[in-house]
Amino acid sequence: MNKTKIVATVGPATASKDVLRKMIENGVDAFRINMNYSTLTFCRGIIKIIDELNIELKTHVATMIDIKGPIVKLDHILNGRAILKKDDKIRIYRNSVLGDSTKFSVDYKFLIEDVPLNSNLTIEGTTELKVLEKHSDYLLCKVLKEGEIKDNMILNIPNVKLNRPYLTNSDREIIKFASQNNVDFLTLPFVSSAEDVLEVNDLLINIGDDHLQIISKIENNFSIDDIDKIIKSSDGIMIDRKDLGLEIPIEKIPGIQKKIISKCQANGIISIIATDLFSSTNSYNYPTRAEVSDIANVVLEGTDCIMLSSETTIGNNPVETLTMLENIIQTVEYDIDYDYMLEQAIKTEKRDATGSLAYSVAGCALRLNCKAIFTPTMSGYTAKKISRFRPICPIIAPSPNELTTKSLALNFGVYPILIDDLKSLDTIIEKSKKLAKDVLWLKEKDNIIITGGYPFKKIKYTNFMKIEEI
Repeated sequence: MNKTKIVATVGPATASKDVLRKMIENGVDAFRINMNYSTLTFCRGIIKIIDELNIELKTHVATMIDIKGPIVKLDHILNGRAILKKDDKIRIYRNSVLGDSTKFSVDYKFLIEDVPLNSNLTIEGTTELKVLEKHSDYLLCKVLKEGEIKDNMILNIPNVKLNRPYLTNSDREIIKFASQNNVDFLTLPFVSSAEDVLEVNDLLINIGDDHLQIISKIENNFSIDDIDKIIKSSDGIMIDRKDLGLEIPIEKIPGIQKKIISKCQANGIISIIATDLFSSTNSYNYPTRAEVSDIANVVLEGTDCIMLSSETTIGNNPVETLTMLENIIQTVEYDIDYDYMLEQAIKTEKRDATGSLAYSVAGCALRLNCKAIFTPTMSGYTAKKISRFRPICPIIAPSPNELTTKSLALNFGVYPILIDDLKSLDTIIEKSKKLAKDVLWLKEKDNIIITGGYPFKKIKYTNFMKIEEI
């Protein structure tokens, strides 16, 4: 069992039930759907398949939806696409025109006012333009890096906060759809401040949803400036290094990544590293040494989760890529400094019963070489708290609540299991021992730790820890 979780983005290469089944069998913990490239009909179909596979495979794979966010998109291009060649001149209009290799328009009316002269723009992070002149209804640009443009591609405008509300009407409908279909995680792209996150949180409160967890995507300078407040307003942080690299010098990204992962651990929220961890497997059969080292560093830093994007949406070998990633994670996790992680976590832990017991549980697991920690739970709170201390052994979280099991899908080291009910402590201990044998193949004399809040369903904090021998 790998402790570092894996999210895979669903696209044309992985949208069939057969491929999704193979991906679950090879280690996927959550499937992500990006609504910038999907429809609600497609989304509904994928959710249905995942629900069916969870029943068939007795798994608890979660679902994640990216809303569209405050983006600038290209309007229609003649024949759907055009080629921009290096050093060519091109005009970008704010009012709608039919685009071609000399011009296109975008859906942002403040384009001329907001984009500075001599700034660099990118289209989907590939084609690069430089703003030469500003006119009343268009920008004149030079093509610095050639590429293909298509209908509805995203125009990236670095270091410009868009003059529009964070949530569009379309995004509000997507969020309501996610709530109605029991989606587990909601990803917010292009977050600029904690206010963006709170706007979404207010909507969830208004529709009465306390299940959807908010993952804020860090991909611009503004989000880095307000990172502490964004972390306190979110359930998790996703670092999108590809888009972030368009806004800041790429050599700064490793340091920023390390700091954000550390801040997430200190605040007990999920950290996810996204994009381009495994890009070469789209065209080759094996990752480069640099890519393996990159994945290893992310794992050693203690991130909760790694996300695959293009590798599983349009990649040639999505299942093989996933298998390679799983193998790398499992191998590297043996070298995590669990003692260091534990001591770092306690420095920022508030002094309460659950935190103190969670620290003791993780410490005992390390010192006594325990093979598993069992945390029977209704809400998942204790399992998440223990996960923050990065214990050396897996955290098994039995729960009678299906939504709770899926809500734990991305927390480091946590493996949720659906059970019938939480009754007496003696019953839970016996069930935990049986699960240890059945799920983890433990042997006689192996130690496990059982912890939680007792009486179950009544107590709201963790108040016991018991060490049991198989």
